[in-house]
Amino acid sequence: MTGGTRRLRLDRVASAARHAGIDRDVIVAEEIVSRPGYVIAARILNDKSVYNVLEDPSGRMVPLRAGHLVAGVLGNRQALRGYAGEVPSRLAVGDRVNVLNLGGVLGRCTAISPDLGPPFEAEVLGAVLSFPPLGDRVGRPARVADGAPAAPSDLHCRAPLVLVAGTSMDSGKTVAAGELVHGLTAAGFRVAAAKLTGVALRRDALAMLDAGAVMALTFDDAGVVSTDDRAALPAARAVLTHLDREARPDVIVAELGDGLLGAYGVGTILGAPDIRALVRALVTCAPDPVAAWGADRLLREAWGLRPTVVTGPATDNAVGRDAIRARLGVPAWNARRQPGELVAAVREALDG
Repeated sequence: MTGGTRRLRLDRVASAARHAGIDRDVIVAEEIVSRPGYVIAARILNDKSVYNVLEDPSGRMVPLRAGHLVAGVLGNRQALRGYAGEVPSRLAVGDRVNVLNLGGVLGRCTAISPDLGPPFEAEVLGAVLSFPPLGDRVGRPARVADGAPAAPSDLHCRAPLVLVAGTSMDSGKTVAAGELVHGLTAAGFRVAAAKLTGVALRRDALAMLDAGAVMALTFDDAGVVSTDDRAALPAARAVLTHLDREARPDVIVAELGDGLLGAYGVGTILGAPDIRALVRALVTCAPDPVAAWGADRLLREAWGLRPTVVTGPATDNAVGRDAIRARLGVPAWNARRQPGELVAAVREALDG
């Protein structure tokens, strides 16, 4: 590295940086690699009353306040109900970035959610350096890919997949995935779990572990801070291969974050022949019957797939469930109120 360096004691390390091999005492450099996946230190400049916490590497949500020194990870986000932002082409000490998600992904905000207000603003302090164990005294810019356990590879997976996909954010995917993990585990299956697309955050993987998964990984375990059409498929292959090799599951429940038409690469995964060959059940989450109908049509026309079962808010009562069954000819069960029926529909597909 060229340029000056200095030592900092951080107040917060974001969960997105957990594979970068850093702790709260860091050395930062003036020269910054402004690309997704690189770790920078920043000073929070404002307080917020909502969306005002940060997930730390343990998965705990901790308060974030003006003046806190934070290690976060540069990345892009394209959220329908949240902040959108991108990594600037260049960054220098003193520039300003925004906290784009709870996992500590940093970039310049390009769109906000009215419900969340403006995002945290942060002053860039420098690139956080990592010092590999082989004695590198100079240090190099820390990046999450360096310590990610799921190394890129071709897909080597024998376990059948249960994919959970939705029409958008907040369509019930995480609830459905958790109930499937719990129900299949209770039925005697050895279940591993994954979140294959989205923006780095440990919360969903931890919820799957709480539900009974023997191992749960996300795309950030493959060194990817946010997925897109280019990064989603290699990360998914790496995660599924690692789960199959290390956990030896009977089945993998894999959530596809965001929606079918989102920017996070869901369609790339659904269109991959090697992954589709493993899919035994496709659980579709939708907020209303029209969304369920649109998802069914998109799945058929774009990828030659059909839902095994529909869940989400569209199935909150009998009106929605009956409409979906009549129109689509597939089962419709609510993950919160009818988890047994939802799991039974997936088990039938696994046994078929």
